[in-house]
Amino acid sequence: MSNNWTREETIVALNVYCKIPFKNSSAHHPLIKEYAQIIGRTPAALNLKIGNLGSFDPILKEKGIVGLVHSSKMDEMVWNEFFENPEKLAYESEKIIAELRHQTIEESTKVDLSDLPEGKERTTITRQRINQQFFHDVVLCSYDNRCCITGISHRQLLEACHISSWVEDVKNRTNPKNGLCMNPLFHKAFDKFLFTVTPQYTIEISEEMIDGAEETFRKYLVQLNGKAILMPEKFSPDKNLLLAHYEQYRTKR
Repeated sequence: MSNNWTREETIVALNVYCKIPFKNSSAHHPLIKEYAQIIGRTPAALNLKIGNLGSFDPILKEKGIVGLVHSSKMDEMVWNEFFENPEKLAYESEKIIAELRHQTIEESTKVDLSDLPEGKERTTITRQRINQQFFHDVVLCSYDNRCCITGISHRQLLEACHISSWVEDVKNRTNPKNGLCMNPLFHKAFDKFLFTVTPQYTIEISEEMIDGAEETFRKYLVQLNGKAILMPEKFSPDKNLLLAHYEQYRTKR
């Protein structure tokens, strides 16, 4: 095989980049070993490619993490293509992975689609569910499986919360910068504009939520109010999306 990476291989590498913490990337990581076999590359080669892709991540640069310096024009093209239109990445990358596995996309992703009708509607809903699962996995990975409000680190108690609504903001449905990792209680409260995260990444809880709580929980909410959220390793929340949520929150006060 040629040493030059194809577009499809690079897209798979970007998929993996999104799904594991950058600090945990190594040739020994189970996901890297699995996907390296799928694309016919060594785990070391895939790990190097992930390092190359990391060189384009502005959040890593802000933290002084520069990735690897030997990235290719293909790496840059794939990075720019998908982060200018993140809605494309999830489905296209999972479709490539399924084809390389010689499986259907349903088999490859293990997303439950048993309740779906046949025909065009099935295709549309399949894409939506795969995108939702991808968004969930990437957001939880970015926050190292910790609720950004409470610090809870039990994955089964965590959800990927959209800052800008899935229904209303089609462009940012799978954009990891449109995500916050939260437990279900705070996720629902965020969706109901009972609290917000400011563009400065601080927590602002409404009097309505605080006053409606039992005494012990009320004290806890008061302590949280004004504190900074726990920040992700990569894909920090988009400040413009946070500002839009904050402004909606303020109109309801």
